[in-house]
Amino acid sequence: MEERITREELLERLFHDDYENLKGRKLRLTRVRVPGRSIDFAHVISPSDAVVYQNLALNIGVHEGEDHTGQSIGIVRVTPWEAVVVATDVAVKAADVEVGFMDRFSGALIILGGLSQVMTAIEEVVKYFRDELHFDVCKIHKS
Repeated sequence: MEERITREELLERLFHDDYENLKGRKLRLTRVRVPGRSIDFAHVISPSDAVVYQNLALNIGVHEGEDHTGQSIGIVRVTPWEAVVVATDVAVKAADVEVGFMDRFSGALIILGGLSQVMTAIEEVVKYFRDELHFDVCKIHKS
């Protein structure tokens, strides 16, 4: 169960000893996300139902009219987000896969293809980021 705390309790926890001096003053908190150098998620799935591809919007845009049913899907999330461009380059050079989606603003990459091709591409991305770029990487999961 998630613990709920008040704003004052949060400030007291954040500023500890300085909290008494800060009481009554106007404070502005800024949340900043500092991305690490990591592959946080690497997963390969082999769905058999077209609805999976439709829900991922893999049947629109440049893929409109294509039927990806039976193809495997590889999903990777990279930080910093711009590194997804490198991940995409490594994936398409490593295996006969198609880019389903790539977003340099979130670090998300979805690739499509046969199971062995998608698995090879994801393995090569993780290996390259670990060995060449010295990123922290996660295990590759498959379902």
